[in-house]
Amino acid sequence: MLSALSAAALGFLLGLRHATDADHVVAVTAIVSREKSFRRAARIGALWGIGHSLTVLVIGGAIVLFRIAIPPRVGLGLEFAVAVVLIVLGFSNLRPITAQRAADEQALARADGWRPLVVGVIHGLAGSAAVALLILAVIPETAWALAYLLVFGLGTIAGMTVVTWLVAAPTVYASRSTQHVVRFQHGIRFTAGALSLIFGLILAREIVVEGGLFREAPTWTPK
Repeated sequence: MLSALSAAALGFLLGLRHATDADHVVAVTAIVSREKSFRRAARIGALWGIGHSLTVLVIGGAIVLFRIAIPPRVGLGLEFAVAVVLIVLGFSNLRPITAQRAADEQALARADGWRPLVVGVIHGLAGSAAVALLILAVIPETAWALAYLLVFGLGTIAGMTVVTWLVAAPTVYASRSTQHVVRFQHGIRFTAGALSLIFGLILAREIVVEGGLFREAPTWTPK
């Protein structure tokens, strides 16, 4: 019982840490830099975590159950999809902010949560193999490995909810201040967009050039 509780606690803590991976934080920062509410920012983090965890459970669970080997080109392709998402989010934040566009984005944010959920799913696709292979190396028993995936996912959801809440703090406080300080909010959004764009381009180059995504024999290490 003690070892099971220890494994569960470790899985939850590793899930919390996983939420702070650079590509994850960059992606949600680009999204929550538009928010003016802590509640909606936390909701974005939770939705991202849910999308990510569902994918890890499905794909990672299949790897654990059936010992599936992910082909290098498929693994690189999934990571390239993450790079594309980061680039698109970056471009979106760098576009000029007009009154109409700001109103449209706020209405969209209130209406649904498809964007953070989809981004979380894509990140989960790219990271499922690494998580599952790490678990199999430590926990060979299938039932315990699946349980560990579930706890890991819960930790990721909790971690990303906290991360987005903290990341949104400057934007939320700026939105409640004077017009002069609101310019700071626009600066945060621009910086988040530039960071997302640059990070996505670097990641895409690494996958194409170093990983050889489009070469005859690509090389890929799950991470």
